[in-house]
Amino acid sequence: MTDVKLRSRVEVERGLFMAESYEVISRAMDAGMQPRSFLMSEKWLERFAPLYSRFPDVPVYVGEEALLETLTGFHLHRGALAAMQRPELPAVDDLLAGARTVAVLEDIVDHTNVGAMFRSAAALGVDAVLVTPRCADPLYRRSIRVSMGTVFQVPWTRLEAWPEAGVDLLHEAGFDVLALALTDGAVALDAVDLGPARKVALVLGAEGHGLKPATLCAADEHVVIPMAGGVDSLNVAAASAVVFWQRRAMLGA
Repeated sequence: MTDVKLRSRVEVERGLFMAESYEVISRAMDAGMQPRSFLMSEKWLERFAPLYSRFPDVPVYVGEEALLETLTGFHLHRGALAAMQRPELPAVDDLLAGARTVAVLEDIVDHTNVGAMFRSAAALGVDAVLVTPRCADPLYRRSIRVSMGTVFQVPWTRLEAWPEAGVDLLHEAGFDVLALALTDGAVALDAVDLGPARKVALVLGAEGHGLKPATLCAADEHVVIPMAGGVDSLNVAAASAVVFWQRRAMLGA
């Protein structure tokens, strides 16, 4: 449970993901996710009854808290875990149809950042999220928890190739690709046209080294958030919230 690489591989292979806490499990169910089983201590049975009672054929495993911590590798302080059926991801073309604001997460490896970016996307009107082949799993337990379950409400899928093929798909769907990057030719965010006349794909890069050179070459524009106080950049999750809000404001939403 605590080995990120092992869980990321095993969960995908077995077609499952883990949801933790009442709010997250509830949002997953409301979005149509199907539970395989529940795991909790006896004191949480009454609290979670409204959830597991919706699926009378799904087993509910109950154990002492010390045993559950041994099984999972962490204290279940949020009440319960649900093993859930991993949904089939939509095709990129289907996801882009009807969308006007898309976020592309390029190789974001920190699950906390991924979850926070999905939460910002949900709150600030992003229509869809694309994650690159090396991006962390949005359905990893920590990503889901940090997102407060919003990974279930924002349509998303994983690109098979990036950047060239992925950028081509965005262009074919009518999107302008805007790369958030500290480059010499970057335009200040508040000077960029983010109005309703444009379909935009906002590309945010990996923690530390930022976007790939090939991504910068393929993008239509480079955009930078104006900074003060001698600060040159924000955490990628914070940057995403700023950019998503600016797009929303320019749409008049």
